[in-house]
Amino acid sequence: MNTTPNSQPTAAQSPTQSPAQTPAQTPAQSPALSRVKRLLTVIGAAVAALAVWALAVPVAGTDLSARMGAGPQPIGPALVALASLAAGLAGWALLAVLERFTAKARRIWTITALAVLALSLTGPLGSATGTAATLVLLLMHLVVGAVVVLGLTRR
Repeated sequence: MNTTPNSQPTAAQSPTQSPAQTPAQTPAQSPALSRVKRLLTVIGAAVAALAVWALAVPVAGTDLSARMGAGPQPIGPALVALASLAAGLAGWALLAVLERFTAKARRIWTITALAVLALSLTGPLGSATGTAATLVLLLMHLVVGAVVVLGLTRR
């Protein structure tokens, strides 16, 4: 892959690339940059869910609670952030495992993530304490799912 000062670029190099910069070494494909982008995606999903919570609860006055165990439990910002982070980190972990073992990791992961998102929508439908709470929780699930799926599948 290296060229000598008097030779032409190899097939793996474009004429504008220096011998030290091959496609496998471009900054956009570095593992560290990929990890940072994925971490920002996970954090962004939590921030997006918290934005929905902030608009629904303090601003709109929605009573956001769900039936858990003995009775209705309020859903506060800490629970929203933790659940969103857990979902995003679980998705990232699954994608990382798939990338190690299959060439079609993104496709398999996307199908799996969308199926999990669809299943997650049954939670608010069965446990939210009212129509407004159901709609807000469904919106939160969809927002987190959209951010995670779109963010983690970007190259």
